Amino acid sequence: MKVEKYLSRIISRDGAAHLTLIDPAKQSPKVAGEIASDAERAGSSGIMVGGSTRAGGELLDRTVVAVKGCSDLPVILFPASEAGISKHADAIFFMSMLNSRDPYFISGAQMLGAHLVRKYKLEALPMAYIVVEPGGEAGRVGKAELIPRDKSELAAAYALAAKYLGMKLVYLEAGSGAGMPVPVEMVKAVRKIFDGTLIVGGGIRTPKAALERVRAGADVIVTGTIVEKSADRVARIRGIVRAIRASAGA
Repeated sequence: MKVEKYLSRIISRDGAAHLTLIDPAKQSPKVAGEIASDAERAGSSGIMVGGSTRAGGELLDRTVVAVKGCSDLPVILFPASEAGISKHADAIFFMSMLNSRDPYFISGAQMLGAHLVRKYKLEALPMAYIVVEPGGEAGRVGKAELIPRDKSELAAAYALAAKYLGMKLVYLEAGSGAGMPVPVEMVKAVRKIFDGTLIVGGGIRTPKAALERVRAGADVIVTGTIVEKSADRVARIRGIVRAIRASAGA
């Protein structure tokens, strides 16, 4: 089954999906595989691999292979550049950081990597990546003109542009390890204007925070830092997944 169709089915059934983000630069491939296995046991819907400028080449390939060897969940690449492409993955978020000041992150990296996506026959999921304050490493590396937390209308304007550009997904990103997740009001504003798949990540550490953003309109919740730092990641992920499913009475 195609990853896009798979996620749509999960969202329809459970109200929203949960994706676990694994950065290859932050642990060995073996540990990445263990994280993926735990995420699957906890009810996560898929594994995102990437998110770091150092998450490429052999390390990326070995990490994806390890993840797929330990889990049956689909693996979606989350590249920081054209180097973040692996032939071993199932799909790729083919993303444009719409609020970057650098054309490289809007269309340059995409041009450089497109031929590899085609060569490897990866399922490309066209996505607008919008970075919100505080932005974290994603905002710094991507040279983002960060969306102020009190400017929901600006995020909505970018999401509308994404819709008219034909993008099927919008990702609102507060930054890995952010002290505050994307504001609920911003999620609501984007949901009103964008009818595709809405992903929210960065700073979501509790079931309550996840549930609030799903009720505001998020279709997918992404968590990464809590998985890296938690002594009991299965329990942490399971708590968030259960909260997400509670939004649909599941």
